[in-house]
Amino acid sequence: MKKSNLFAGIVYILFGLACLCAAILTETKLDGIFWGFAGAGIFPGIMMICKYFYWSAEKNKDRYEERLENERIEMHDELKTKLRNEAGRYAYNIGLLIVSFSILVFGVLGALELIDYARAIILYLSVYLIIQVAVGIFIFNRLMKKY
Repeated sequence: MKKSNLFAGIVYILFGLACLCAAILTETKLDGIFWGFAGAGIFPGIMMICKYFYWSAEKNKDRYEERLENERIEMHDELKTKLRNEAGRYAYNIGLLIVSFSILVFGVLGALELIDYARAIILYLSVYLIIQVAVGIFIFNRLMKKY
């Protein structure tokens, strides 16, 4: 297994410990976020380090090589590549529909004065929608030039 996995695990743990210290030593409104980041850093970091030592052990090296070969085959399978591209396209389109529908819903809720700050939410979602469409077009054009 690559050493970068071990280093990533160590970085995760250090980040988690820094957030844990911030959560323990301070009393702010951000304590909940610090506790969440602490857990999100420490536990995955421990798992990454454990996986590194498990797959780096001499008795598991053959199984790890076999696993990597299977992953390489799966990643370069043409049908699966096509299906991943289709799934990404559907997810992108569904995301655009959800954001568009959300803009409409927040517009109605704001007009009925059922929620505060509806205008800020609508502006945020509108900018997000525009950025999504623009990035989609940009990436498509870049890929067209590449191939």
